[in-house]
Amino acid sequence: MDHRLTRTPFKVIVLSALFVLFVAVIPLCADIYSYIDSQGVLHFSNVPTSAQYTVYIKERSARSLGYTTNRYDHLITGASTRQGVSFSLLKALIKAESNFNPEAVSRAGAKGLMQIMPANIKDLKIKDPFDPRENIMGGARYLKKLIKRFNGELSLALAAYNAGPSVVERHQGIPPIKETEEFVEKVLKYYAIYRRG
Repeated sequence: MDHRLTRTPFKVIVLSALFVLFVAVIPLCADIYSYIDSQGVLHFSNVPTSAQYTVYIKERSARSLGYTTNRYDHLITGASTRQGVSFSLLKALIKAESNFNPEAVSRAGAKGLMQIMPANIKDLKIKDPFDPRENIMGGARYLKKLIKRFNGELSLALAAYNAGPSVVERHQGIPPIKETEEFVEKVLKYYAIYRRG
């Protein structure tokens, strides 16, 4: 009896199984795209089907797949202590801005955990906006500045973080921009959750 015929299918099965296992454990990276349709509905996809989609989150490496909600607590604590800004507020801002993805990039070019805009990256002397420590410390410093500028009015400081301080001052309040209104509401919601512990 020729055993080669009986062994070959077994080898193929084993090699196929190993290939499937190997592929299954490789971390996959994909950019996330979004667009808002004519009814105001926000759509997300990792495979854009039209030119309307723009990059929402840029996945630069497999490292970004490992983020968790408490991974940066020690850095948030350090920034909170140094800048005198509430730990829960900083964490809420990070949750709303990047969902704890240190490599997030917005359509407008905001980068990192706290989604710091390019102009602010330069002003805050941040060398690497994707470095969690630098990003959180810079973002906390900027938020503290805004809280002081708006006399402790947290809603206005958050609106300024999203839309820019001059826009908030021009409207003498939260500007009537849907994204900004939703952002302020979202951060305050997370802030309440984190404060409750």
